[in-house]
Amino acid sequence: MKRRHNLLIGESTAERIKCEIGSAAPLQKPLTMEVKGRHLSEGVPRTATITDEEIRQALSEPVRAIVKAIREALECVPPELSGDIYERGVVLTGGVALLRNFDQHLHNETGLPVLIAENPMATVVLGVGKLLSDPALLLKVAIRDK
Repeated sequence: MKRRHNLLIGESTAERIKCEIGSAAPLQKPLTMEVKGRHLSEGVPRTATITDEEIRQALSEPVRAIVKAIREALECVPPELSGDIYERGVVLTGGVALLRNFDQHLHNETGLPVLIAENPMATVVLGVGKLLSDPALLLKVAIRDK
């Protein structure tokens, strides 16, 4: 917003933009959004119309970093589990699962099936809660240095 529209916005507005028109791959129907902020050089409130393409470009670096991290994690998987991942796929959790077309983008980048968890924002918290309440399970899934 600063570079393209000379507009200063807050974190909550940036999050709303990401949720409403953000995507990891092109959308079938282009989206636009009116955004209010403070004009940097004039210091007064202004409105700008932004497109999903602008937001996709702004998100491209974080999306690349996430895909790279997933690839690196997959390279560390023991060979006997690779077949399971190839067959069953990758399950997305957390906020990235909510980014439009990220599942499609990750599938295109890895060739793996990609699924979105039923409740992606709660999945991680629920899983950690299970692990913390069952020490035997925690030991079973813990990554240990060799």
